[in-house]
Amino acid sequence: MISIVIPTLNAAAHLPRALTPLVDGVARGLVKQVIIADGGSQDETLEIADAAGCDIVSAPQGRAKQLRAGADAARGKWLLFLHADTTLCPGWIEECERFMASPHARMHAAAFRLAFDDPSPEAKKVVFWARLRAQLLKLPYGDQGLLISRLLYDGLGGYPDIPLMEDVELVRRIGRRRLVLFNTEAVTSAEKYRRDGYRKRAWRNVGLMARYLMGADPAELAKAYD
Repeated sequence: MISIVIPTLNAAAHLPRALTPLVDGVARGLVKQVIIADGGSQDETLEIADAAGCDIVSAPQGRAKQLRAGADAARGKWLLFLHADTTLCPGWIEECERFMASPHARMHAAAFRLAFDDPSPEAKKVVFWARLRAQLLKLPYGDQGLLISRLLYDGLGGYPDIPLMEDVELVRRIGRRRLVLFNTEAVTSAEKYRRDGYRKRAWRNVGLMARYLMGADPAELAKAYD
């Protein structure tokens, strides 16, 4: 049984689309609970979550803190971390079930394939390079979700409480050999890329990750990100 954790902050515009595909997982008995780890939303995020029957956890603002708080409230033997602007495509249930039933699955983790809700050539280029990075380096984006057993998550110390790159650090701890990439797509909002420009945001993300992997302070990187 899976506990799904979604960190939110004023996510009302996207959250309904993220929750819709999860209904079938609940009906099938795969999903035990959906946890909204909220960092102080001022819009209708909490009303949407409550109407959908989600468990709501309040946490200090910050994705890592919210993810950790959500995981602390989880009752499932498996955790699935998703972003509030990410929608899982059909097939996600079956793929999760196959993965969880495989030998030694509890000592592995899995991420979905990145996709954007934008068919433009610029979006396709970013997706191509992101998928290549995930395939070769086993460094998926947080937008791709993460399915991990409670056993492995706790054994790795969970998400580190850092202001940026918490998803990268946890994946690094999991290790290349223990990370599986699903075929099912996780469709993420391209709003931030459209606003900033695809090329500019993609190169900024690459630069920040390179600096982190070379030992830069996450707090300094967070300032640059903001």
